[in-house]
Amino acid sequence: MGGQGGVRANPGAAAGGGARIGVMGGTFDPVHHGHLAAASEAGHAFSLDEVIFVPAGRPWQKDSAVMAPAEDRYQMTVLATASNPLFSVSRVDIDRPGQTYTVDTLRDLRAERGPAAEFYFIVGADTASRLRTWRSYEELFRIAHFIGCNRAGHRLARDSADRRIEQVEVPALEISSSMCRERVRAGQPIRYLVPDAVVDYIADRGLYRAGLVRPRPPAIGVAAEGVAPAPASRGTTAAALALRRRSAAGHG
Repeated sequence: MGGQGGVRANPGAAAGGGARIGVMGGTFDPVHHGHLAAASEAGHAFSLDEVIFVPAGRPWQKDSAVMAPAEDRYQMTVLATASNPLFSVSRVDIDRPGQTYTVDTLRDLRAERGPAAEFYFIVGADTASRLRTWRSYEELFRIAHFIGCNRAGHRLARDSADRRIEQVEVPALEISSSMCRERVRAGQPIRYLVPDAVVDYIADRGLYRAGLVRPRPPAIGVAAEGVAPAPASRGTTAAALALRRRSAAGHG
């Protein structure tokens, strides 16, 4: 199977098999339109039934001291994904103590979704080329398929990457979380780089501005099992209601 050939029918689902579930991990510090576009393209190309965004708690390869708090990153991701019924958000990584490793993410999601679910872990091409450095590397492929997202200037190198990694082409959106953070610090706009609700959240919380003390954010839309409510239920959360108000006012 390959993502580059367009949509493929899901014979497993038609025959009563498990759901095809995309998993989009990352710090989402902040989440931006590049993340959303990649998840959408992978969902289309691989006929996914759902794409779960999983904000990292304490990623092993990054200094968590310089990141926005996990709860802020979770809530920004809820806001960014609330309008797309394909997307959901999970708390499995931010609620797990200790450092975040993808193998733990996939083990937890497997336990939640059951043995019939078919997982597709979505990563950028640059990250996909470094998968061999990840913890329990071979176990990752026993739990999930891996999709490397190619875009202009960033393509999976077949001579060095694991050949089990599928590929999909995504729009060339030259946006990065680090660029968004730097623009906020410099007082530059990030509207149209990130969803409008995330722009407003960052401003309201004072994120990415040096010297500001942030109070604990209010909880929004956390389901009992640790996964954000399904889209129909999530429409009643404060985040989704805020998006609806913005749309009604012509700002969404």
